[in-house]
Amino acid sequence: MFNLKVETIGAVAVVHCKGRIVRSEAAFQLRDAVTAQKCARVIVLDFSGVQALEGGGLGMLLFLQVWIHNLGIQLKVFAPTAAVRQSLERTRAAAVEIAGISEVGSLLGQ
Repeated sequence: MFNLKVETIGAVAVVHCKGRIVRSEAAFQLRDAVTAQKCARVIVLDFSGVQALEGGGLGMLLFLQVWIHNLGIQLKVFAPTAAVRQSLERTRAAAVEIAGISEVGSLLGQ
C-alpha cells in the first residue's frame, strides 16, 4: 500500500510518501500529487517512509525530473531509505538531488 500527503509551506511543496512505489497505481498517485504543485518553487519528496522504489516508480521519478525541470521547479529527495537510495544509484536516477536535513530546514525557513 502507498499513501502520500502534500504540505505546502510558502513556495515549497513537501510530498510525504509512505509505503512502496513499485506499481503503476502508486507511481500515478505520486505523479498526480507532484504535477498539482505547479506554483511551487521547490518540491521535496520525503521518502523517509518509502520501503521500496522500483519499476514504475523509478520511471515516474525520471518523468517528474524532466517535467519539473521544464517548469523551472527544483526537485529534491529527502531522507531516502537505504533500499531506495540503492535503487536510485542502480538505475542512474541518482541525478535526483538528495537533500539533507539542514537544506530542507533552510528551504522551509525561507
